[in-house]
Amino acid sequence: MAKAEAQRTHRRRSSLFGKALGWPFQLLAILLVSLVCSIIIEWFGMYWGWWSQPGAEHARVTMEREMGWLDTEFNRSLLIAEPIEMATMVVGTAYDWLFVRTGIAGWIEGGDAGRGGWAVTVREYLAAAVFVTLMTLTRVVILLLTSPLFALAALVGFVDGLVRRDLRRFGAGRESAFIYHHAKRAVAPVFVVGWILYLSVPFAVHPNVFLLPNALLFGLMVSVATGSFKKYL
Repeated sequence: MAKAEAQRTHRRRSSLFGKALGWPFQLLAILLVSLVCSIIIEWFGMYWGWWSQPGAEHARVTMEREMGWLDTEFNRSLLIAEPIEMATMVVGTAYDWLFVRTGIAGWIEGGDAGRGGWAVTVREYLAAAVFVTLMTLTRVVILLLTSPLFALAALVGFVDGLVRRDLRRFGAGRESAFIYHHAKRAVAPVFVVGWILYLSVPFAVHPNVFLLPNALLFGLMVSVATGSFKKYL
């Protein structure tokens, strides 16, 4: 009996350790999926004429507006002393490694000799991909700067859930494993889907429009999962 309990404890610890190691890869996967979705949506809009601006101009304007949100709304942070300088360094470094060193930026900017035909079309689509990538990186920086918002929402939801659980425990309230398990499963998807939608949306939008409702729903799911946890361990 003791040996079986020790094995279950070991498996539980191994599972938690594996999940902790997998978090960076999961976040990287979210970033890549969002980037691919954003580029595909932008290319579809260019091909089908969804945007009012010609060529890659829509992607460039969207990128500049997102960088404008970063300059005006996120000039102070709990995590970083100089967020604007950090964001400029991150985006600039990524642009240098992904596009300048690979020669993509030079080919896009210096290709007037092949004007006309497929060459211009390819350059427009590549330029749009470059702008979308820089826009996505800017939004990633905004998400990192607003991560204390999600931590605060989770903390408030956890404390609220504990209080409601104690009230249910001492007041002989009914338990519902159905609510607990479904709320527990919904915590991570709410978090992930909100981030993917924010990173993939093909137009400039104020971060609070997505992040505040997402943080509120995230905290609510944490509260429901904590409050519906079984009364006695």
